[in-house]
Amino acid sequence: MKTLVLGGYGNFGARICRALASSPGIELLVGGRDLERATAFAQSLGGNARGIRIDVQSPDLAQGLGYLGVGLVIHTAGPFQNQDYRVPQAVAAASAHYIDLADGRRFVCDFPSALDAAFRDAGRTAVAGASTVPALSSAVVDHLTAGWQDIRSIDICIAPAQGAPRGEATLAGVLAYCGEPIRVWQDGQWTERLGWADPVKVQFARMKPRRGALCDIPDLELFPARYAGVQSVMFRAALEVGLAQQAFAFMAWLHRVGLLPAPQKLAPLLHSAGRVFDALGTALGGMVVRVTGTDAQGKAARRAWHIASDDNHGPEIPCMAAILLARRLARGEALPLGAHACAGLLALSEFEPEFARWGMVTDVVDETPPPTS
Repeated sequence: MKTLVLGGYGNFGARICRALASSPGIELLVGGRDLERATAFAQSLGGNARGIRIDVQSPDLAQGLGYLGVGLVIHTAGPFQNQDYRVPQAVAAASAHYIDLADGRRFVCDFPSALDAAFRDAGRTAVAGASTVPALSSAVVDHLTAGWQDIRSIDICIAPAQGAPRGEATLAGVLAYCGEPIRVWQDGQWTERLGWADPVKVQFARMKPRRGALCDIPDLELFPARYAGVQSVMFRAALEVGLAQQAFAFMAWLHRVGLLPAPQKLAPLLHSAGRVFDALGTALGGMVVRVTGTDAQGKAARRAWHIASDDNHGPEIPCMAAILLARRLARGEALPLGAHACAGLLALSEFEPEFARWGMVTDVVDETPPPTS
């Protein structure tokens, strides 16, 4: 299967290309606006990988994909917060499959209704959000609550290592909602809270506690619909260096009072200046998913899934779902036709070999309080 990775030499695209270059049944195309960089990176991968110049803004994108004979496009060229659907529309017109790493809430949540008909007509599959959220997060929730009678709350926190490589586009994406009101499902109703404001302490199994703040992701909207009866869904990000977390909270305040109209414009500056904090951090990052509800025996339950990733390997996690789905397609395994948000398409067990490959350690902890006498 000829597979084109858009943004193939970028922060996440390069990781996906390295994983797929040696995967059976895949002919890899590394796509980007800089042909020299794409070609040099493709050559470093060996095998039959090759670099191509491609502009996702081109009105001839669909024709170009058809001319190349592409069977799958993996879109990693974010940020997705303000992108339209011209790329997946072109992919559908070229009768190819589509996967992206989008974490933009509107992009992922509106994706099925906007594109399902086009991909069904083409007889192909399109998946948005094949990343840590909602692909891995939904797999974890499904695993933790298997057999439960109901789910009451879902609380997720991602805690990146300070030293892990980070992309400017990713930073621009998270800054886009800094200080913006975010719609969240709390106590069985919708309310609004400010992004990156009011951080709270979060406990991890193999890391020191960190302070995490609200971020706007698809799960906040997808999970109340996916898990009937859930009363609260929360997602936070916890930066390792407290000064950095405080800086984001301060920017949220500046934006709220009108002194910082567009925080995302600071992405290039913060991307280069972020290394100043590296000496204060480590190479250890992770994630925790906590759920409460009623278990199969009708008892109150609280469980948590943790992952710890050392050696700055954390950025491999957002790439895993796209890699796993691409390999499925290359093996000829069917995925549901049409357009989908990537919730429930992968089981947690499918991620576990990838965790092991990078030396990541997971824990499932029963946090149910003992019964009071």
